[in-house]
Amino acid sequence: MDDSVRGTGTVLAALDRRPPTSLYWSLTLLATLGGFLFGFDTANIGSALPFLPYHLGPFWAGYLVAGASLGAAAGALLAGPLTDRFGRKSLLIVDAGLYAAGALLSAFTWDAWVLIVARTIIGLAIGADSAIATAYIAEYAPSGRRGQLSMLQQWMITVGILVAYVVAMVVLMFMPHHAYGLDWRLIFGVGAVPAILGLLLRTRMPESPRWLMLRGRYEQARRAIGKLGITATVEEIQRDAIALERGEAEGRRAQKRSWTPGVKKALMVVCVFFIFQQITGINVPLYYGPTLLTPLLQGSDATLVQSQIASVQVTAIMTLVNVAATYFGFRYIDKLGRRPLAIGGFAGMAVFALVAAAGLAFFSGIATIIVVMLGLCLFIASFAVGVGGTGWVIQGETFPTEVRGRAAAISATVNWVSNFALIQIFPMAKAGIGLGWVLASFAALCVCAIVFVKRSLPETKGIPVDDIIHIYERRTASAA
Repeated sequence: MDDSVRGTGTVLAALDRRPPTSLYWSLTLLATLGGFLFGFDTANIGSALPFLPYHLGPFWAGYLVAGASLGAAAGALLAGPLTDRFGRKSLLIVDAGLYAAGALLSAFTWDAWVLIVARTIIGLAIGADSAIATAYIAEYAPSGRRGQLSMLQQWMITVGILVAYVVAMVVLMFMPHHAYGLDWRLIFGVGAVPAILGLLLRTRMPESPRWLMLRGRYEQARRAIGKLGITATVEEIQRDAIALERGEAEGRRAQKRSWTPGVKKALMVVCVFFIFQQITGINVPLYYGPTLLTPLLQGSDATLVQSQIASVQVTAIMTLVNVAATYFGFRYIDKLGRRPLAIGGFAGMAVFALVAAAGLAFFSGIATIIVVMLGLCLFIASFAVGVGGTGWVIQGETFPTEVRGRAAAISATVNWVSNFALIQIFPMAKAGIGLGWVLASFAALCVCAIVFVKRSLPETKGIPVDDIIHIYERRTASAA
């Protein structure tokens, strides 16, 4: 037996205490590849849409932009029971194949309906990966680094968005005369490259040891544990599996009993956090940034290609801020904790949403551009540091192993539906009350989010992943 196992008494305790090696980081990057592809495939449509040769009505044009979120909601719901039944690794492999198929179909599409189907396939992959990746990570991550490892999901999303805009900018700048032909196909098709690479590499990932143990696959669990650097016998694996089952309220013996009042309470908290994560407005500058800021930056005599390049450049600046700020969340989530980062993030979003609103209301000319850009960039930075990654971390770590896939899928579905609602409602809200008042509304929602976090979200940094649900069980019991 490995020294770390002898010192802790159980295999899972050794896994929980083991310092993450380069293998851990490699596995996490592979698991969160879907986050990168999500960011890339949801951002690239904005750059390619003006050049599509298809006559799309307002509904279907909107679906190409926002429909991936609806597909993601469906993908998350489907992935939940499937990953609990067939394992985390198998679904991650399938998702990479769906990403590749969707990207290639988008690039070689010959009809508008084919493109719509391709975007829906990508949406299914986005949703499934969002439900599986953080659950997979939480089941092997050491408790002291679980937040950092899980937060790579959010960082990869931000990198994917940035890369999408950089690719679009390079393609359009170097081949402006092919914008209506080859360019938009390249913008879509580049996403197939990381997807195919991920498909090949994910086949070499170990399955979640906790999932294998709960399925009675002790020899496979022993090999998976071994890949993570811990030596154990089948008997030790079996002993820990029995203890794990007991700690999860005999989940496999009585499926309904797995959904205890504490689990339901935890699910509600995670879902509400995801709702606030979306309705406080983060995707407005990321999705609509070019539309909102280009009139302030671009002259009226520019061609469509020139205007689109300027739009992409503006949004690339904001996405670069997003990538850089996410690092600080990654750096401190296991040091400061989930609650302080979330409260600070929402507070910063409230303040800087009001700064951007003030720029629109009280300034003019170049001053408007400076204040609005500053407000929106710091709004994004506040989200990236304290809100974006925290949601994915608590989604992956909160639930017991037996229902983690389904619970994560439900919360991911809530996230994507909220995302879709914001994207669809924002243009109408902007037309009705103006961008300034919309930003003020986001600030008010951020204040509500702070109250929710203070009242309902427990601190979970450093707590073993199998023990977190007991916090909610105790809270539920004391409230009864």
